[in-house]
Amino acid sequence: MKTRKATMFYKNLMRIMIPISLQQLMLALVSASDAFMLGFISQDALSAVSLAGQVQFVFSLFLFAITAGVSIFAAQYWGIQDKRSVEKVLGIGTAASVLVSLPFAFCAAIFPELIMRAFASDPVLIAGGAEYLRVVSVSYVLLSISQIYLCILKNTGHAGRCALISSVSVIINIVLNAMLIFGLGFFPRMEIAGAALATDISKVIELIWTLVLMLKPDAVKMYFKDIFHQAKLLRKDFWKYTLPILGNELVWGMGFTMYSVIMGHLGTDAAAANSIANIVKNLVICFCTGIATASGVMVGSLLGQGKLEKAKRYGARLSRIAILAGIIAGAIILCVIPFVSYFSTLSENAKHYLRFMLIVCSYYVIGKSINTTVISGIFPAGGDSKFGFFCDTITMWCVTVPIGLLAAFVLKLPVLAVYAMINIDEIVKLPAVYRNYKKYHWVKNLTRTENIDSISK
Repeated sequence: MKTRKATMFYKNLMRIMIPISLQQLMLALVSASDAFMLGFISQDALSAVSLAGQVQFVFSLFLFAITAGVSIFAAQYWGIQDKRSVEKVLGIGTAASVLVSLPFAFCAAIFPELIMRAFASDPVLIAGGAEYLRVVSVSYVLLSISQIYLCILKNTGHAGRCALISSVSVIINIVLNAMLIFGLGFFPRMEIAGAALATDISKVIELIWTLVLMLKPDAVKMYFKDIFHQAKLLRKDFWKYTLPILGNELVWGMGFTMYSVIMGHLGTDAAAANSIANIVKNLVICFCTGIATASGVMVGSLLGQGKLEKAKRYGARLSRIAILAGIIAGAIILCVIPFVSYFSTLSENAKHYLRFMLIVCSYYVIGKSINTTVISGIFPAGGDSKFGFFCDTITMWCVTVPIGLLAAFVLKLPVLAVYAMINIDEIVKLPAVYRNYKKYHWVKNLTRTENIDSISK
């Protein structure tokens, strides 16, 4: 019996984790292809686009928080097969994400130079990043719609379909990158602007595909009435648990952005090496992210069904898997260190920085894997969305960001010493994460079964 249950557990985990991990891998490959191809244009082009990408990174924090809120309620209500409530959650999430995307798109299109000055002081990096932002700004609005529906697909038993859409979009993006950056065939040579335009076109295709899926008879639908006339009780629940996640994402994301600001002001070699290190790190933790997403879906579904003890057992098992995944990811980074510098035109000094940065990343990803699974997957699945906010506020803004600023601009320590100091946050969190996990505040059923008829009208 136990063997059969274990088999079912791993079957469900793989069914969700593998498509999502592949999706994350494909998304990470877009950044990798941008860096790889622009690296052959110049190191400055690589650094400029990497720094400009921080704008989308900040936007993605808002988007991630909204999709996390959608996931919490989509997973729990789908667990009791309440499709209508899932559709209402889709409407709430779409309205919120579109409203957030508009100011980002407007500012990136109209004031790109002003934005870039926050990330770099070199005029060449500012000009290149501004060129990228002007063109790529439209993709923010496109993403705000498609990503919410893809989130619904993950939580309603269609993780494979979600991964397929994202993967095809990414492949199109990478192919168009090559065509438009270098001017292959009949395409013009656009360099930095070409990378941005490739992103726009791929996101148009992704959005059209998701809208077509809604036309299927059995699909979860997006109704305009759910966007403009939201169910008050469901909306109240949604924001009660989503706002702390948003706070957590902003605290963590702005802290992470400060790391890039610090490295960006330490010279183009430091900025370029940091860009490549982040890309390698993002590539190898894709399966860790897949485990975190699967944890939220699996634990959330059980909690929605009222199977609280089973959810606790799943949480413990998924946490152990996250530790193993982090160790494997760290080992992979160590193995690729001798080869990474050959795939770019970095200066010798930047290559020296990169080798050390990857060693730091090898231990960073272990903590990242554990924390992502627990803080972003298991805790929010049961409504414990406040812990991450307080944890990251203290860790990043009371410890690592002040240390990084002091080390870089007051003590003027070497670049690699600064980098090591700003990458201890995921390790520092671990004792607090473990303590909060064992309190089991996250073991909650958030569905309103007593109001199910009124909610689902």
